[in-house]
Amino acid sequence: MKSLTARLGQVALALFPLAACSTQPTVPRVPQVDVARYMGDWYVIASIPSRFEKGAVNAIESYRLQPDGVVRTDFRYRKESATGELKTMHAKGYPHADTNNAVWGMQFIWPIKAQYVISWLDPGYRFVIVARDKRDYVWVMARTPTVTDAEYASLVGRVAAMGYNVNDLKKVPQQWPESRP
Repeated sequence: MKSLTARLGQVALALFPLAACSTQPTVPRVPQVDVARYMGDWYVIASIPSRFEKGAVNAIESYRLQPDGVVRTDFRYRKESATGELKTMHAKGYPHADTNNAVWGMQFIWPIKAQYVISWLDPGYRFVIVARDKRDYVWVMARTPTVTDAEYASLVGRVAAMGYNVNDLKKVPQQWPESRP
């Protein structure tokens, strides 16, 4: 009679090929990110949103490089409308030098760092697509609150090429100027 440990080992070996086949390849990564140039405001044009971002309007992600190399990140949006409740989230970004700053650890709660991959970046730093290998979230951002229909279609095409289901992609309303309550 085989021991339980031996049987579990056999089961694990039998399932290992299935696990290997079910993993998705990594999302693309840009060859290099000039972190100083990346800093500033990015308007969220579309996303596959996290539960916190659902119903976001006027979403802006702001990045500020700190002297220690950590990126201070502030995400601000209104809930449901341009006059809705203002929400903010703060995080710290940790660019990985060994990826030429294309992959970051984004920390909202210590000690957890979520994957943040700069998958595509316009050479002029006007548009960016931030993705994750899990393909659970994606953010399409621009330096301006609106993009042309052609630019949007091109960005959505890039997201699709990364293996995302673009039917899950939601446009984020940008209604500026905001009315101040």
